Amino acid sequence: MKTTLALLLLSAGALALTAEPYLAAEKSRFGATIEGAAVDKVGNIYAVSFDGSAGQAGQVTGEQKLLFQSAEEGALVNSIRFSLGKDGAEEAFVGDAALHQVYRLTGRKSDGTFANTATVCKDARMLQPNDLALAPSSGRLFLSGMNYTAGTGDLWTCDSAGVATLLGTFARTNGIEVSPDEKTLYLSEAENGKDGAVVANRVLAFDLDAASGAVSNKRVFVDFGKLDQTEATDVDGMRTDTSGNLYVTRNGIGKVSVFSPAGKQIDTIVLPSIDFVANLEFGGPSGTDLYMVGKCKADDTKGCVDVYRGTAVGRAFKTLSGSGEPEPTPETPPSGCAKTGRKLRK
Repeated sequence: MKTTLALLLLSAGALALTAEPYLAAEKSRFGATIEGAAVDKVGNIYAVSFDGSAGQAGQVTGEQKLLFQSAEEGALVNSIRFSLGKDGAEEAFVGDAALHQVYRLTGRKSDGTFANTATVCKDARMLQPNDLALAPSSGRLFLSGMNYTAGTGDLWTCDSAGVATLLGTFARTNGIEVSPDEKTLYLSEAENGKDGAVVANRVLAFDLDAASGAVSNKRVFVDFGKLDQTEATDVDGMRTDTSGNLYVTRNGIGKVSVFSPAGKQIDTIVLPSIDFVANLEFGGPSGTDLYMVGKCKADDTKGCVDVYRGTAVGRAFKTLSGSGEPEPTPETPPSGCAKTGRKLRK
């Protein structure tokens, strides 16, 4: 299977690249359910399951330390996104999959935590939320969610006042992202068969009105069954770079697939420390280090982090920091292979 997959990737023109370990099991303060990778305006990376707690999120890069702890019983924080408020101050949104709500964090302090927590986007009809995406121009959030056993999923939007609106129901939805021009919303969808086995994984694309939150023109952006016969491997977190390339985690085979805005696969990143890669985000001083998080191969009770140091700048980092420029063409692989002299994997 591995040989067949590699040949398929090479024949499609996709470059297989290798990340490097960043946070190993023996040093990690994150649990096996590490998820929700996010970046702040200076390039620090954060994730959930800090100290293995369902209600905590923490800083991954540099010093591992607490970012947020829910005060609510039964909380399950699963996603994070940083934003800039109307006054330009940094804030963060943290999704709670168990309590069907989002926490808005404001008043950032010198230790990196936030002074204020408010509950927004709360609706008991939500399946979770699982992951979050943000349209910076309007401050709108977009939320995915699923009931794994039932095989159902949903898509919600939340306006800047914190009011949640259901946009649609699907099979299981998970990864979600907004394109840099805010004209496209990407959403992963997975299907279970009658026996519960996973039988399909795809990424959907919608035309997006970022102001109203409306989506239309649903279409299949990539179908992994047709692409490389990995339909049984779930898509998890997704992120874009400033050129609009979409980075898609494959939870179970230790890879990240990269697609141009036209849906052409242009890269594959192989993770050395993680098979069950759950999420990813660009960070570092220049926003070009892609951090990928998931359960450690070496210790399945811990969360690990691998990093790929390339040249593409993350969309979220660019929005928050105001630095970084788009790559000259979206069809150019974001890895900077020609500059680094990396070779195709065989």
